[in-house]
Amino acid sequence: MANSTSANLKLTVQATGENSGTWGQITNTNLLILEQAIGGFTTFNLTNANRALTFTNGALSNGKNDVIKLTGTLAANRIVTIPDSIEKVYNVQNACDHAGNTLTFKTSGGTGVLLCEGNNYVLYSDGTNIVKLSEQRNWRAVTANETVQAGAQLLVNTNGGAVTITLPASPATGDEVSFIDQGYDFNTNALTVGRNSSNIANAASDLVVNTQGAGFSLVYSGDATTGWTYREK
Repeated sequence: MANSTSANLKLTVQATGENSGTWGQITNTNLLILEQAIGGFTTFNLTNANRALTFTNGALSNGKNDVIKLTGTLAANRIVTIPDSIEKVYNVQNACDHAGNTLTFKTSGGTGVLLCEGNNYVLYSDGTNIVKLSEQRNWRAVTANETVQAGAQLLVNTNGGAVTITLPASPATGDEVSFIDQGYDFNTNALTVGRNSSNIANAASDLVVNTQGAGFSLVYSGDATTGWTYREK
């Protein structure tokens, strides 16, 4: 009976009587792969290209790491993929500057999860698609116009001039974006929240905020007429 390969981490499953003289080397490689899956860390720069994570049979491979840090300024929409049929948990730190582009973590055939700039995630693959288990949302400072992703928490500083933050396109029910007037300047240079084709609080118009010190969150209601609505009033 010949050796086989495990479904997810691609470990070498040794058959009885096989691998005379190499059993220990194969076992050590399997242990290193397990170490990589439990505590391995790697970084990928996505500035100029998508990234397809690899799962080589019986060898250390970049897709087997536990923690993945994504970096770079995105020059276009980017995708990180793992092969279909893999079942695995990932801790993902999104340290990319999206520069108005999107970043998706997905299986080859799945739809995946859109990652928000600056946030951290626990994701898992069920063998068919990537699912978001949890998201750590982090506040970040913004001083210029930007299109954001769901989950953004923005300290908007308009000291140097008015700023327009454009909401995500095609939002899903429960998507949320939060804003704080970092420099207490909205009364001088207003924040404009661009609706990106969705209504905001029943209105088919952008939201202009000129209240000094304003802080608020918008949640997508799932109702096209209501559109984005206030989490607190």
